[in-house]
Amino acid sequence: MFMESPFKLHLSIYDIFSGGTDTTSTTLQWAITELLRNPRAMKELQQEAREIGQGRSLIPEEDLDKMPYLKAVIKEAFRLHIPAPLLVPRESTKDVKLLGYDIASGTQVVVNAWAIARDPSVWEEPEEFRPERFLNNPIDYKGFHFELIPFGAGRRGCPGINFATVINELALANLVYKFDFALSGEKAFDMTESYGITVHRKYPILVTATSYK
Repeated sequence: MFMESPFKLHLSIYDIFSGGTDTTSTTLQWAITELLRNPRAMKELQQEAREIGQGRSLIPEEDLDKMPYLKAVIKEAFRLHIPAPLLVPRESTKDVKLLGYDIASGTQVVVNAWAIARDPSVWEEPEEFRPERFLNNPIDYKGFHFELIPFGAGRRGCPGINFATVINELALANLVYKFDFALSGEKAFDMTESYGITVHRKYPILVTATSYK
């Protein structure tokens, strides 16, 4: 029987925690930011959450499928603010000709998922935060629609997609269910992005969360 070395096991656990925490917190940060910038969308999501919550202490996981607007908000947040905008580098396994370009076997390929998700030939008003574009729309981020691939696609897609989907939806649903949010001492949003493997806000915003009664 073969066993992983302690070093490899440590790296695997580190990858799981780093991959599943930084990207999730980044997604939630951008989602709250966009909702604050778009009060109508915030109100719509809060109304949906409070109708589903019905005064209970929390919205449970099994109720997430009853919240289409929540899912639309998450999709739109992913579209505008993909946590890892260049995904994970790939390598071509054979010579291929693509859009007139010759790509040799062994070439490292980087997919700009950020640019794809803002392509004006694919998306109407691509710079606008409009969750409604995903209502009654089959486009999803599970890797079958290449217009939106925050988790990549194919057999090399992110293995944590199901975990991330539930965590993001559950966290955002309960945040807007339990709290009202407002900017503290700021009049305008600076949406400048930082640069790195994951894309955070360059400048943090100060938000006041008030318990909803």
